[in-house]
Amino acid sequence: MTFNEGADLDTSQVRSGGSSRTGVAIGGGAGGIILLIIGLLLGVNPFEQGGTSSAFDPSQIQQAGTSELDLSQCKTGADANRDDVCRVVGTVNSVQDYWREALPADANRQYRDAYTVIYSGQTQSACGTASNAVGPFYCPTDEQVYIDASFFDDLTSRYGADGGALAQMYVVAHEYGHHVQNILGVLQYAQQDRQGATSGAVRVELMADCLAGVWANHASTTEDADGTTLIQPLTEADIESALSAAAAVGDDRIQESTTGRVNPESWTHGSSEQRQRWFMTGYESGNLNSCDTLSAQQL
Repeated sequence: MTFNEGADLDTSQVRSGGSSRTGVAIGGGAGGIILLIIGLLLGVNPFEQGGTSSAFDPSQIQQAGTSELDLSQCKTGADANRDDVCRVVGTVNSVQDYWREALPADANRQYRDAYTVIYSGQTQSACGTASNAVGPFYCPTDEQVYIDASFFDDLTSRYGADGGALAQMYVVAHEYGHHVQNILGVLQYAQQDRQGATSGAVRVELMADCLAGVWANHASTTEDADGTTLIQPLTEADIESALSAAAAVGDDRIQESTTGRVNPESWTHGSSEQRQRWFMTGYESGNLNSCDTLSAQQL
């Protein structure tokens, strides 16, 4: 996937750093309910990660242990084509431009913008400490997406995605799928039933994959503030790149690579095949109403 070089990037939708207050995060690209994929498999309890009890302060952009990133370099689509951080900025711009119009039209709900916090090393979110060990996640408490700047290297080297642009953008779109779910009031189902092949957690994650596919269908129609198209039409190679990312973070694939066995009873995201299939369901339909995994008889 290629950004139009002359499109303008809006860095006001992205922050460097985090905030504080406790809550529960919803992950996705390679993460769990704060990365339960890794948390449960490696014996870490992500729900024990704490923040402080102070009220959320949006001005707290820089936190201890975090290297502030220079977002001023991200000005145009050409920057998004050459730099991972700028690509996140451009993807956030595109995803939010789509949902601002689609959510009222398709679900009669008003979309509200959500910041993405890009950090290096670690930062404090309203749902606990964000770090490269946690991976990308959405925090419903402060309605922000958190992404470590180095994550996309891990997506390729550790998880086996192909390193293409849409593989990276799929991760961002998936996390914004959780934001859409939060607005729709369905995100709570992940917490009510947290593990298992047909659990609420799996259904919520597969829905976010589907919503990422819906955005991908319309990505080439999204525009910057001046009406310039942000993204060029997708190619077959772009779709294959997104599917490689979806497969890379399937529960079965990660379990096989880390433990040598597959245990559907501990799934939190779904299999590689399911994640790919629901992404394609959203992509082929282009409508969020095709993404009702909560009532689907077959996942």
